[in-house]
Amino acid sequence: MTDRIPESVVEKHDGISTIRTGMELRHWNGIEYKSGMWAENVGSKALSMNVARIPPGGIAYAHIHVGFEVMLYILEGRVRHEFGPRLEHVLENKAGDFIFIEPGVPHEVFNMSETDPVVAVVARSDAREWENIVDFERPS
Repeated sequence: MTDRIPESVVEKHDGISTIRTGMELRHWNGIEYKSGMWAENVGSKALSMNVARIPPGGIAYAHIHVGFEVMLYILEGRVRHEFGPRLEHVLENKAGDFIFIEPGVPHEVFNMSETDPVVAVVARSDAREWENIVDFERPS
């Protein structure tokens, strides 16, 4: 992760927090993230959520979510997931698809378009976002 959302962007109102921005402020593993919510900026204990964008032709390199679940909803574009212990399985998803990734599943995500981005809402059962994600070396 390279950038943080300033605390001043978060509006806190007696138990309800709001972020009213679409700025792309953070980058991780080939993915651009719009303003989102996690432990650091809203004090969540078990959830994080943001909007991810994989640029045209981009790749979210092979990684594993350690001890937490991920759900995605594809708003725009088409992706190909290569997943499994040897990244031997392939699954394609497009706008309108919901995706659930179990903890511990090695996966790599490819934007299938050279001209259009992939945009997805990403929800995690981990309030720390990227702290519990580890790189996975693609088997040879």
